[in-house]
Amino acid sequence: MYISDTHLRSFLADAGLVSQKDFDAAETEAKESGKSVGDILTAHNAIGEDELRRTYAYILGIPFVSLSGTAIKYDTLALIPEPVARRNNIIAYAHKGDELEVAMLDTDDLAAIDFIKKKTRLKVMPRLTDVASIKFALKQYQQGLKDNLGDVIERETRALEKQTGEGGEKELREMAEGTSAVRIVDTLLRHANAQNASDIHIEPLEDSLLIRYRIDGLLHDAMELPKHAAAAITARVKVLANMRLDEHRLPQDGRFGVEAGAEKISFRVSVLPTYYGEKIVMRLLRDSISGFTLESIGFHGTALEHMHEAMKATTGMILACGPTGAGKSTTLYTLLDIVNTPDVNISTIEDPIEYQMKRINQTQVRPEIGFTFANGLRTLVRQDPDIIMVGEIRDKETASLAINAALTGHLVLSTLHTNSAAGAIPRLLDMGVEPFLLVSTLRICIGQRLVRKLTASREKYELSRDEQAQLEKNIDPAVILKVLKEEKSVPKDATWKNVPFYKPKPSTDAPSGYAGRIGIYETLAVSPAIKELVMKSATDDALYKQARSEGMLTMAEDGIVKAAQGITTIEEVLRVVTE
Repeated sequence: MYISDTHLRSFLADAGLVSQKDFDAAETEAKESGKSVGDILTAHNAIGEDELRRTYAYILGIPFVSLSGTAIKYDTLALIPEPVARRNNIIAYAHKGDELEVAMLDTDDLAAIDFIKKKTRLKVMPRLTDVASIKFALKQYQQGLKDNLGDVIERETRALEKQTGEGGEKELREMAEGTSAVRIVDTLLRHANAQNASDIHIEPLEDSLLIRYRIDGLLHDAMELPKHAAAAITARVKVLANMRLDEHRLPQDGRFGVEAGAEKISFRVSVLPTYYGEKIVMRLLRDSISGFTLESIGFHGTALEHMHEAMKATTGMILACGPTGAGKSTTLYTLLDIVNTPDVNISTIEDPIEYQMKRINQTQVRPEIGFTFANGLRTLVRQDPDIIMVGEIRDKETASLAINAALTGHLVLSTLHTNSAAGAIPRLLDMGVEPFLLVSTLRICIGQRLVRKLTASREKYELSRDEQAQLEKNIDPAVILKVLKEEKSVPKDATWKNVPFYKPKPSTDAPSGYAGRIGIYETLAVSPAIKELVMKSATDDALYKQARSEGMLTMAEDGIVKAAQGITTIEEVLRVVTE
């Protein structure tokens, strides 16, 4: 959108939106940098991006529309595919006769307009809008998909009613490749992805087939299908995952991938025989995990400093600890993404490979043919790696090999199933690792859990005296207050009594008031004092007390800090640390 600086100066000055001094400074910088005056004004916060866009619309005589709070008919919205809408920031919001009104952030995007003209064969009428409108409209794609889902499922399951699925492999394959089975499974996969589910559970009951999604760590009932749909759906998933169709008595595992818009998604599939039929669980794995930072997954303050310090090392071991589903793999993949530079060779041995990463040599263990973590790790160290990631330390042999790799010039990242950071050290000693080898290699232990994140519509409140007393049983208020002041989350003169907390506020976009998850951590750096305790084979309680005296936040305290910052709630933190 070209607008001369003279026009822009005149309008902004008349409207009192930008001072003459700010405009002059922006104009001088624009001449030196070659950027537009508008871009420089928004970069220096002299004017908001959306406010500038409204100004452009007024000067150019292009109508400006705000879609925030506007419900768009799904038939109209779907005229532009979601990937195109998301990539080009363009929304179809009104359709009348042969005219289609579209809201855009950039009305000069002629390629997008031309694409929509050819696809819809309609007269496209561009309108300027703001970022909030685009975000609000994009969320409606998910809701529209959900509304359409019931019709598709109902229609296709009726079509399956006459099929029994009791024949041999040939009949099952025909059923799996039939239109109804394909449409039902495809719709389920798209809907689960739109809901940001991490797992899909397909559970046979006595009279029906229950579909459940795990969203933000909690299972939710999605729908219940007629029992006669089970055979076709199971057969379809087995075909996708390359499993044996005629095997109904033994568990099977497989994997397949699909493309959803510009995103590639892998599904890890497990089939287990149960009393009423075969239960299917599909784990959704978004293939690309690049772009995460330690800050974005929840590290901050002293813990973040310790992590960066450990990552600078070229040898030693970093351990992520916690139960299944605590986010350990995401932590390790984030660390790998940070150290993944052209001058290092990174190799991994995993079970399974959850995310595929560029320039990293990833290997899947195959215990059924004798290819375990231990003998896989033996081979890896002969592959001239600089950095090694071992998916999990499960036994004495793997622990010993990982320690030796860390001793001989490699940085080793791995996970351990313990409840806390301090518990990792006694666990390794129990596996037979010598204390003197452990103190020479172990750099940092990370204990972690995942909590659900609040949406922006959260509600602020203050704790009552009883609630404060109850909370103080799990945390040290002085420690929390100190961290909040250091991170400027509360005023310097704030007291524990007036620290605000937040509650979820349900909305149509997020019925629970939560969206997404973030980690809460305790980060135990192996200091000289900790090393002395390890050499004495100290208990995890002694190690924990020493780490606390050196400034380590517990998982509960880290969670309460995040609760006071409006990221999560006290209830969420207590739910995961007391499980």
